[in-house]
Amino acid sequence: MRHLLLATLLSAATLTPVLAQAAEDRRVEVVNASGRELREFYASNSQRSNWEEDILGDSTLPSGRSVMINIDDGSGACRFDVLAVLEGGRRVEQRNINVCEISRFTVR
Repeated sequence: MRHLLLATLLSAATLTPVLAQAAEDRRVEVVNASGRELREFYASNSQRSNWEEDILGDSTLPSGRSVMINIDDGSGACRFDVLAVLEGGRRVEQRNINVCEISRFTVR
């Protein structure tokens, strides 16, 4: 019985890092359902007062398309603010998104 308990504890210890990594996954699929081209996309740690760099850089995201983005800033944070700038200058902003729990963010 003692060996069975030890084996169970070792198995649980081996699985814990895998589960922790899954909970810390900050990859989010950004879906453009706005009807306009997505020109800029920013995701900044909610604890910061300014926007980080444009994640799309020189690229754009046509309406109806999506892109997978890793929103990990190295701080361990899960709460981020996002800003999408669409063709024509329209801004779509959402605050305090838990990127450790969502897998998709849709821009409308």
